[in-house]
Amino acid sequence: MKLSSKAGLCTVVDVAALVCVFVVLIIPNRLEWITPGSFMFLPLELIVAGLLLLVPGGTGRALRALLAVLLAIGLVFKVADLIVYEVFSRPFNPVFDLYLLDDGLRLVTGAFGRIDAIVLALLLLLVFALIFLFAFVVLGRLQQRLQQTPRYPLPALGGLFGLWVALHLAGFPRVNTYFHDEFIEHVHAIFDSLEDIKTFAATVNNDKFASTSGEQLFNKLRGKDVLVIFVESYGRTVFDDAEFAKEIKPSLEQANAQLAINGLQSRTAYLTSPTVGGISWLAHGTLLSGLWINSQLRYDSLVLSERPTLNRLFKRAGWRTLGVMPAISMAWPEGQYFGFDQIYNAGNLGYKGLPFNWITMPDQFVMAALQGNERGAGPRPPIMAEIALISSHAPWTPIPELIRWDEVGDGTVFNGQAVAGPDPDEVWEDTGRIREQYRKSIDYVMNTLASYAIQFGDDNLVMLVVGDHQPAPLVTNDSPSNEVPVHIIARDPAVFEAIADWHWSEGLVPANDAPVWRMDTLRDRFVEAFSNP
Repeated sequence: MKLSSKAGLCTVVDVAALVCVFVVLIIPNRLEWITPGSFMFLPLELIVAGLLLLVPGGTGRALRALLAVLLAIGLVFKVADLIVYEVFSRPFNPVFDLYLLDDGLRLVTGAFGRIDAIVLALLLLLVFALIFLFAFVVLGRLQQRLQQTPRYPLPALGGLFGLWVALHLAGFPRVNTYFHDEFIEHVHAIFDSLEDIKTFAATVNNDKFASTSGEQLFNKLRGKDVLVIFVESYGRTVFDDAEFAKEIKPSLEQANAQLAINGLQSRTAYLTSPTVGGISWLAHGTLLSGLWINSQLRYDSLVLSERPTLNRLFKRAGWRTLGVMPAISMAWPEGQYFGFDQIYNAGNLGYKGLPFNWITMPDQFVMAALQGNERGAGPRPPIMAEIALISSHAPWTPIPELIRWDEVGDGTVFNGQAVAGPDPDEVWEDTGRIREQYRKSIDYVMNTLASYAIQFGDDNLVMLVVGDHQPAPLVTNDSPSNEVPVHIIARDPAVFEAIADWHWSEGLVPANDAPVWRMDTLRDRFVEAFSNP
């Protein structure tokens, strides 16, 4: 009786080990692909692993260790893909995404201290070691069972191999090498990324405007304040998604009508952003440098280079250059690269009100502070400001409300708004609620900007408003688009005469055939449009 129970337990353990290996080999790397049907496959890797585990002696143990390493790394790739796809709508890159781990450790260091960060790093190493150990033990269990009676497993596995080949040649869709293919894609990504780093480093300083004199730059904008305004998570989805569009389009059309009544015009198109769901600084670097900055390593190379950004070109031409970054609450050494005369951050914008959860201050206060600090009456140089607005950043609650501009003051007037509305936990329980709050946040930001242009716009104000990236796939319903809206708002007709050949749509709502440019092309086109030949 005891022998029977022991044999039954061994069988259960063996089956569990087989199931574990099967699941790791076959489970998709995207959350929405994980369905019962996704496990109805015969993976070639399972058959090959079984044949290798039949090899006896030291060679067999070495093969088992090798298989355990491959299985553990493959599982880490899959888990990383699942996370990165949900946030950034792309697979994990073993080279370019390592900074995410570094950023996480720095965040823990700043919040809890260096000891806690070290403990976290050690825990991560321990987790990977446990994954490898688990794979090694599971494969060892299978190896032991297979080698107990090798004369039976060998022909069985050989038969399965022949069946797999026959089904594959016949075009049967339920046989695959999914684990192998995905693993090789990540390996190729490593080598491609390393090559990309070399190529980018060799070309980053090659710029057509490197030696252009200030007298030749932006002659058509002399005396004008130019605001380059990045709107957080403002993506094309607000126009393409019917649920968003039915609210956003009428709101923007009404805002555009108010602009027109007050003598302002606008033009709109689309840009293809290098990022989705986050890492906004890649979009900032791309637009301002005229280079495609689609990874942290490219961004790091950029800020160590001599390539002149759009900010630096304006500075060379005599503008006072500003960085208005309400999300920045710590040191920002990268800011030196962009060439700002003054950086306004969360600490020196003058906001005395309560934060809106993660959002340090509402966008209306940011624009009011810029107006009060830099655009007052009296003799002054024109300003070029890069502004990163954040009221449309997750968690999208509470949503600020637009008030009279003369009531903004030090921001304490917003305290009631900052504690109103649902908690993030309540919003994030339901995807429909998340999408609704996101839409409201975009509506708030765009109406705030239109109101600012009406209140403070004159012939010497030019606003370039651009989304930094699409929101996370959770909001866009997994839209494959990386496109974001871009608008120009101004009063002086000469501004629009300079860009007539761009053929952007009139108004704040883009036409169905509105131009789509890569974000890195806008800098050069902007410089050329507003500068003398």
